[in-house]
Amino acid sequence: MTLSHFLKRSLLGLSLSLVFGLSAHANNLKIGTILSTTGPAAFLGEDMRAGMELAIDEINAAGGINGAPVEWVFYDAESQTNKALVSTRRLLAQDKVDVIVGGGNMSGIALAMVPLTAQSKTPFISTEGARAIVSPIEQRQWAFKSTVDDQQVFERLKRYFDKEGITKIALLHDTSGFGQAAADTLRSMQDELGLEVTYEAFAPTDTDLIPQLTRIRNSDAEAVLCWTVTPAGVIFNTQATQLGLTDRKLIHSYGFVSQQYMELAGETASNVLLVSVKFPVGVDLPDEDPQKTVITDLTKKFEERYNRAPNQYVAQTYDAIMLAAQALEAGNGDKAATRDALENIQNYHGVGGTFNFSDQQHSGLSSEDIVLIEWRDGRFHLADYQ
Repeated sequence: MTLSHFLKRSLLGLSLSLVFGLSAHANNLKIGTILSTTGPAAFLGEDMRAGMELAIDEINAAGGINGAPVEWVFYDAESQTNKALVSTRRLLAQDKVDVIVGGGNMSGIALAMVPLTAQSKTPFISTEGARAIVSPIEQRQWAFKSTVDDQQVFERLKRYFDKEGITKIALLHDTSGFGQAAADTLRSMQDELGLEVTYEAFAPTDTDLIPQLTRIRNSDAEAVLCWTVTPAGVIFNTQATQLGLTDRKLIHSYGFVSQQYMELAGETASNVLLVSVKFPVGVDLPDEDPQKTVITDLTKKFEERYNRAPNQYVAQTYDAIMLAAQALEAGNGDKAATRDALENIQNYHGVGGTFNFSDQQHSGLSSEDIVLIEWRDGRFHLADYQ
């Protein structure tokens, strides 16, 4: 049965808000979630939680899963790996969840959670970016991802670089799990991609990138790719502009696609391109794009409920819950069957892209789901579609 089918079932009066404290039912299936809604990563966590909350409520309003409301157990990791691991153990041992969705909205946290979920043989759908969460596949049989990842971004950027005649780039990455994973992936791919790469690193808390940017300015890099989800990316915008690097292509990774960051960057926001899923520019997509309708629908529902516009972080967690729901419906309490159902999801048009999983691919999106966007006139605009 498809997800759209079960969401169209007749309402059974089961609409719930958060299902914390819901009395147990013999047939209840449990989704456990760990996000960081406090601490440094909280600016992502609140939107990610809202995306999940909306999806859970929709599922329960449509009759739940296999006739019973889904139970949602949520913990705040507070942007700390140790707290996330304590909560992971609790979800697995005490709450006995059927699937975990969300890895603390930090790749480093998600990576630390992978061995625990694998040991317990519990499906884990990460809403974080690093490809290492699901690779190598032989060691990640229970881990899946609802986001694009490093390899797909570099494949998409290669198409853009080819159109622009760019063969030499610089990667300026932070030293978090997210940034380091990107550097490792690019090092493994750069020969295949035919790119000459200069690497520079910075701590996520750094407030001065002048030394790294000066070395990049003195190199022959034709494009500069900044890879971070931290406010240091705003400093990149400002200082790259100050150093005259706007004569080269300045690009942010998908982790920096945030209206808040663009507003903080002020006039320098328009100096950069951003790699992104299509969600932030749904209005600009051609009508034949299968994502346009689902993006429009989610945007309307989210704005009506939360009185603000959704972002890509809402999209990736909304998708993750809906993917989990499909698999849970098929697995019906059997974790191995739920894992197998996830692995066999094909051609599902989520709001973040079209998902296709397989026994060789646990990151369901592809480079075809990625576009380049830019910030103008107070919103994101499509800059490069294919």
